[in-house]
Amino acid sequence: MIKKITLAIAAAGTLLAGNALAATKGEVLVLLSSETQLALKDGKQYTTGFYLNEFGVPADHLLKAGYELVLVTPKGNAPRVDENSVTAQYFGGDEQEMQRIRALVENLPGIDDTLSLKEVLESDLNRYAGLLIPGGHAPLIDLANNPEVGALLRHFHQAGKPTAAICHGPIALLSAQRDPAGYQAALANGEQPAANDWIYKGYRMTIFSTPEEEVFEQSLQGERILFYPATAMESAGGRLNYAEVWAPHVVVDRELITGQNPFSDHALGERLVQMLDTHHEQGR
Repeated sequence: MIKKITLAIAAAGTLLAGNALAATKGEVLVLLSSETQLALKDGKQYTTGFYLNEFGVPADHLLKAGYELVLVTPKGNAPRVDENSVTAQYFGGDEQEMQRIRALVENLPGIDDTLSLKEVLESDLNRYAGLLIPGGHAPLIDLANNPEVGALLRHFHQAGKPTAAICHGPIALLSAQRDPAGYQAALANGEQPAANDWIYKGYRMTIFSTPEEEVFEQSLQGERILFYPATAMESAGGRLNYAEVWAPHVVVDRELITGQNPFSDHALGERLVQMLDTHHEQGR
């Protein structure tokens, strides 16, 4: 009960990190993973979490534009940053900017005790103007195979409200089918299954590309991840589009906004704000 009251108070305030505005334009739900240990093909684990810039940079755009953030994880626990993302290389080499975004994220109300998916699904989802799904490898663990994530995505899809996901974040979209756990298990077994009633089939989209994933795997000392996200999305029926490796790239199709890699953070944040503003002006 105390947790719910505390989170309700936090959600009622504006999360503007020092940029006070007269009124809020609405609440944006931010979906993050609860997990930190990614299983690899040999049975070993890779410690991961959300990428700092993929969460913090779009969040900064949203806050400056006058939107509030409400944080949710499957378990309602504190999400963890992938320490490999806490580096200036993802902030144009600007250490000061990295520290600014890090402080913004660390001071967001609810960051240490998020709402759970169960709590969010039992609430009035119409209150949320849009959905943001940051990346990092953590979404591969508990967002791509989760029926509760699927229920959340179906709401925003049916309402035509902006849904933005970056880097590995778009893998969560696979939960919006009839048997997401079975689909992921088949992928891990080396199969190329067909998605069952996937709501995003035929959508144009992007995700962390296979060449980019292969570069990441070079840091695993010969180990490999269970499946490549790009292959998973293509097999499901997504119309994938990619830019050159590490080039910023965002694809928009209907209510869906996807970014290819960490360097797509500003472009994705800008497009999400534009779409949210359009809906706000139309009173949707």
